[in-house]
Amino acid sequence: MKKILIPFILIFVLIISACGNNTKSQSAGDVNKEDKNETITYQSENGPIKVPAHPKRVVVLTSYAGDLISLGVNIVGVEEWSKKSPLFKDQLKDVPAVSDQDLEKIIELKPDLIIGANDNKNLDRLKEIAPTVTYTYNKVDYLTQHLEIGKLVNKEKEAQNWIDDFKKRANTVGNAIKAKIGENSTVTVMESYDKDMGILGDSWGRGTEVLYQAMNLKMPEKVKEMTSKEGYYMISSEVLPDYVGDYLIVSKYNDQDNSYQETKLYKGMPAVKNNHVIEVDANAFLFNDSVTLDYQLKYFEEQFLK
Repeated sequence: MKKILIPFILIFVLIISACGNNTKSQSAGDVNKEDKNETITYQSENGPIKVPAHPKRVVVLTSYAGDLISLGVNIVGVEEWSKKSPLFKDQLKDVPAVSDQDLEKIIELKPDLIIGANDNKNLDRLKEIAPTVTYTYNKVDYLTQHLEIGKLVNKEKEAQNWIDDFKKRANTVGNAIKAKIGENSTVTVMESYDKDMGILGDSWGRGTEVLYQAMNLKMPEKVKEMTSKEGYYMISSEVLPDYVGDYLIVSKYNDQDNSYQETKLYKGMPAVKNNHVIEVDANAFLFNDSVTLDYQLKYFEEQFLK
């Protein structure tokens, strides 16, 4: 498997379904907050599961740290790529990085809830430590993803409020950008990692959800065609011009080999010559949680409209 897929697969998670009930509503107002042992029944993609009504110590083995941070949920362990995001630096500075292999370390963290990916290892053993809910990436859209996290931690109302507000803000920004660059202008998102290069579809992090779904900007037809199956498409730098539209978003890791940007081929592309390239910090743009989406929206507003 190509190494560029390392960060891709680390976000291979998403969410589905609706929240169940425990003979009464799961809304925060219906739960006795003073009962520390109270549970709710969450309808996960693998069936109903009892989870804490108000989780206090959550281990996150996938890409939803930002969703939990925005909902005010305490995280005690997190996967390593979330630790690398500068957007979570303050909130996760004292939180250890853990993986699905670190069972003893996770036990020591005493979690009351574990959130993981459907392809995590040791799921049976993790379930013995604490209630464990897993998600499958792209099983639902990115906004439903946030809502499901809200349901899981009994903060559905807060999650829905953010969704409604984000959609309004993104629509406003998107209309302003299209008014400036033209309704038919196309935007390509690409990333280079460990000498491999890929172009991204409309739901693969790196700002793709904001650009193509929330703001409804257009991607080149060839990009749409080649990313329709997997959500991304691996290419060589030699054919990059075939996929670059009027604007190019470069998801860039500064510790990687980015020498392709110094080649005549790259510099000769119309998007580059027209100064229509927007570089983004790949570590900050990796995910599609609510904190990251807010940052991406603000960044695109500044870069497109400056």
